[in-house]
Amino acid sequence: MDTVSSHPNALEMFLITFLIVETFMVASAGNFYQDVDITWGDGRGKILNSGQLLTLSLDKASGSGFQSRNEYLYGKFDMQLKLVPGNSAGTVTAYYVKSQGSSWDEIDFEFLGNLSGDPYIVHTNVYTKGKGDREQQFYLWFDPTTDFHTYSILWNSEHIIFYVDGRPIREFKNLKPAGVPYPKNQPMKLYSSLWNADDWATRGGLVKTDWSQAPFTASFRNFNANACIWSNGVSSCSSNSSSNNAWFSQELDSSGQKVLKWVQRNYMVYNYCKDAKRFPQGFPVECTVTNRK
Repeated sequence: MDTVSSHPNALEMFLITFLIVETFMVASAGNFYQDVDITWGDGRGKILNSGQLLTLSLDKASGSGFQSRNEYLYGKFDMQLKLVPGNSAGTVTAYYVKSQGSSWDEIDFEFLGNLSGDPYIVHTNVYTKGKGDREQQFYLWFDPTTDFHTYSILWNSEHIIFYVDGRPIREFKNLKPAGVPYPKNQPMKLYSSLWNADDWATRGGLVKTDWSQAPFTASFRNFNANACIWSNGVSSCSSNSSSNNAWFSQELDSSGQKVLKWVQRNYMVYNYCKDAKRFPQGFPVECTVTNRK
């Protein structure tokens, strides 16, 4: 894996901060008692502070996880996370939306733990009809274990955008006319889990989970789904004008594209669209279409 490129200079930091201050909004607080169900972990997932905080923990016996009560067909999903501190090698904290069945769609954030002092890797992927293999990975420009930070997924009919603290880090466009599948028809629930993946998560599985550090704990707050709820085959947005939901037609403007390029230039550590060894017969279509634009 390539090392991260040089850090931005003062002018770049000023530009980025200015852009973010203009566009960044903190997610409004939800209530986990109303919004989610803890689905596994035998008590290792806990809802605290009158529904304002949720924690997941992992020990040698089990991890834990939760899912949203609602299904959604398009939306903007925000969650504030504080990741496992210290030696988190081998652990994965996952935060994603996914549909049901064997031909599922999925939009993924996965946070790959590391040895104390080494950076987390943010692993992103987009699945369509059960097929992923669209990994992009990033370092972060902060320590994600000392405080809460906001991770967002925007999903509308034309764009999927991954955000960290309001900064776009990845965009996946609807290129269906070029023959690229896009998640459009399957409603998804939001899921999160904390689990052991020391067979691959840290340095390709070379670094194993140190169970003497258990239990490992990740914390969640301020879940907000500004989204179309799907229930009994009907969308809650069907009778509403899309003009009431800015995310419905949201895309990156020129300022957003500059931030995206800045993040990818300075913090991207893996891009499947650059991995020629992996695709000796040629890159996936979305890589070549996007690169021509």
